[in-house]
Amino acid sequence: MGTDAGSREGRTRRWSALLALTAAAAAALVLLVFAGLRSVVLLGAGLAGLAVAAAGVWWMLTRRGLVRVLAGTLAALAPAVVLALYAWAGLLWVVLVSLALWALAVSVGGAALSGDTGPGRTPEARAAPPEHPFLIMNPRSGGGKVGAFHLKERAEELGADVHLLDTAHHEDVVALARGAVHEGADLLGVAGGDGTQAMVAGVAAEHGVPFMVISAGTRNHFALDLGLDRDDPASCLDALTDGVELRVDLGFIDGRAFVNNASFGTYAAVVQSPAYRDDKVRTILEMLPDLLTHQRGPRLAVRAAGTALDGPQAVLVSNNPYRMGDPAGLGRREDLDSGVLGVLGITVDNAAQAAGILRGRHGPGLTALTAREVVVDADEPEIQAGVDGEALTLPTPVRCTIRPGALRVRVPRRRPGVPRAKPRVDWRRLRRLALAR
Repeated sequence: MGTDAGSREGRTRRWSALLALTAAAAAALVLLVFAGLRSVVLLGAGLAGLAVAAAGVWWMLTRRGLVRVLAGTLAALAPAVVLALYAWAGLLWVVLVSLALWALAVSVGGAALSGDTGPGRTPEARAAPPEHPFLIMNPRSGGGKVGAFHLKERAEELGADVHLLDTAHHEDVVALARGAVHEGADLLGVAGGDGTQAMVAGVAAEHGVPFMVISAGTRNHFALDLGLDRDDPASCLDALTDGVELRVDLGFIDGRAFVNNASFGTYAAVVQSPAYRDDKVRTILEMLPDLLTHQRGPRLAVRAAGTALDGPQAVLVSNNPYRMGDPAGLGRREDLDSGVLGVLGITVDNAAQAAGILRGRHGPGLTALTAREVVVDADEPEIQAGVDGEALTLPTPVRCTIRPGALRVRVPRRRPGVPRAKPRVDWRRLRRLALAR
């Protein structure tokens, strides 16, 4: 029976590969048959329109006043002009049909190759329920999810000791977690934002006790990459009675733990502005010209895995790399136990480089790599950083490292899981798959 299922899956993949190749060929034929030599002009006009739009966005972000208005108008008009030219030439329908066929080819081709990709799942081990779990809950986090889902009451029913943070006064969650371990807690957990998760996770790793994530924050990026249910934080409490344990990596920035990422440069500077909370859009538009053109803020220098980045406007160092080849998976990490940091650096000094960003990870202004250690230096004694959503000011140079398998995470045995990444479409592999017997 298993052989029959495998045979059916093989036939489905072969037919999908054949359909992808057919659709790709049809996309090219539609252009050639109905546009002829003009198809080259169509492609050139489309690429030129995208490049002009990207340059317009760059000028809009780096200029003020009338120039900004004109640049924004250019960015908006460039694609519209290209479409108008297609329509004037009577070839708009040709372009749309060709693009639809190409989108079908890429989608079906990715599905055909998906069987070549493993689940990328972090190994898990069954774990006995904790005897003295200690949970820290922030009642304000996520707009009040702790109260809305009755997390405190449900956790206490399951035998957990719950500390509800006092929203009127600052409390040291690191001290609370260390005190709980000293008093015999054999599991630490947090219902709150990723910044609080990271601080308590550092204590859990330090003492070798399991850590539990309750998705009661606003974005819950760490919970997402652990495969937890972000829409039902109460389901995370199942880890107390029917849980499994994962060993995941933990990032550190100058000794402080982070579970997601640390950002430097433009974004970190903007979010730390006192005016940002009151008027985000205006603050961003006011600060970006000076930050992007290096007239304000420190000039960064990054060293990682033998690569040096001089003067990037933005740098993101993540606990395991983010997906790059799958647009639907951007902002997600396929693994949390690869043992390396992800590094993304953006360097854009002119409109041409801004247009080059359209090439994705192969663009000259984008650097994507992995490393065990990343050093971020600057021409100033201190730099601003955003660490798991927390705004910090750190002395330079800043050293980011990763400790493989440092964190024991307790998660429910039954959980949504992490979707498998779609492989990049490889047309040679598709052709071999389509011709296989």
